[in-house]
Amino acid sequence: MTVTGFWHAGITVSDMARSLAFYRDALGLAVISTGTSSSAAERTWAVPGARASIVFLRVPGSEVTIELIEYEGVEQHPASARPVDPAHGHICLYVDDLDAVHASLVAAGYRSRSGEVVTIVDGPFAGGKVVYMRDPDGYHVELFQQPGR
Repeated sequence: MTVTGFWHAGITVSDMARSLAFYRDALGLAVISTGTSSSAAERTWAVPGARASIVFLRVPGSEVTIELIEYEGVEQHPASARPVDPAHGHICLYVDDLDAVHASLVAAGYRSRSGEVVTIVDGPFAGGKVVYMRDPDGYHVELFQQPGR
């Protein structure tokens, strides 16, 4: 028995339109499908009464898919984890000009944890640049510019 591939990473959102403004419009991920959860979902999630609107997005230049999920019919509790807290998650996207991407996102009203692009000064990624952006719900999206780009 082995893992045979990677399908998607899922991110729970509180407002699909607001999240699409970030992931699709600001970051440029392409919507590849939209839909609702199946009748088996509430059993899979073990959350009676849960249902969801779902949007799958493709990361440009890759086969990576991001699933945005807006749950309905259940009480929700917003996450408040820091990147160092157990069970916290993030996704990381390559960009070719992090300073420009960061400036564009800040101009659109989005914020990063550090407030600035950070240049990596040591280790295997020295010369690279990184920033942790916050999506509309506070989920961390790491943007990474490889060294030498």
